[in-house]
Amino acid sequence: MQISKDKFQLVGAKYSDAEKISKPSLSFWKDVFIRFRKNKLALVGLVLLVLLIIMAIIGPHLSGYDYSTNDLANKNQPPSSEHWFGTDDLGRDVFTRTWEGARISIFIGVAAALIDLFIGVLWGGIAGYKGGRTDEMMMRFADVLYGVPYLLLVILLMVVLGQGLGTMILAMTITGWINMSRIVRGQVLSLKNQEYVLASKTLGANTSRIMARHLIPNAMAPILVTMTLTIPSAIFTESFLSYLGLGLTPPLASWGSMASDGLPALRYYPWRLFFPATFICVTIFAFNVVGDGLRDALDPRLRK
Repeated sequence: MQISKDKFQLVGAKYSDAEKISKPSLSFWKDVFIRFRKNKLALVGLVLLVLLIIMAIIGPHLSGYDYSTNDLANKNQPPSSEHWFGTDDLGRDVFTRTWEGARISIFIGVAAALIDLFIGVLWGGIAGYKGGRTDEMMMRFADVLYGVPYLLLVILLMVVLGQGLGTMILAMTITGWINMSRIVRGQVLSLKNQEYVLASKTLGANTSRIMARHLIPNAMAPILVTMTLTIPSAIFTESFLSYLGLGLTPPLASWGSMASDGLPALRYYPWRLFFPATFICVTIFAFNVVGDGLRDALDPRLRK
């Protein structure tokens, strides 16, 4: 007895509809963006950074005062409609100086991070890829350099080269790249024996091509996170050195130098310390939460 096909009913999806109901594929970076967007605290930090950068660009021009012009007749004025953040002991507008200081502090942080990125990636990548005696010599040199007392090194540089923006950046980067190089070396050591690297060697690719096309791009996640966390560290270091009097020369303003000038007047003129200290904290907080958000978004163990 032959059973008719009309007595059967197809249950579930049809084979022809498989492509229609399948989940669309996502690239790695698009998936990173989606997971970063779900981190509310990281988004708050990103918004704060954007606002700080915008104000660093336009802020010094909003009040109509020059950051270096003295006006002793209006010294130590409290915040008002004329001077939004008050004035300092030389009558200079604190609002203008705060955002002029933002330019310098953020520039120092970003410049130091970029220099650390370049040297650290180059040094750690070569050490990890070459391995053996080359790796041993390069990393031991980095360890010796890392063992030099940081503050002593900064003071020596300030004495030899003089205080200034260039000396400040040099002082922070002369040993700041070592942490980046260690991270890159560890990533390269774990990646250089992968099949795609061996295939590239077999096809005749040289060291620079393998590093640029395969190893560094695949190690980009920890590199980006480390760079993001290096910027607030550099800003804090600049503030600390300026607070000790080893920073920029007047009339240049940075948050650290403003905090150093405002501390003796804290009891009577608290706004001189409050505003630069507040923006130092906000900036470091914003960079740290963005860095944490990037670390979570780039972690392959959290990818679904």
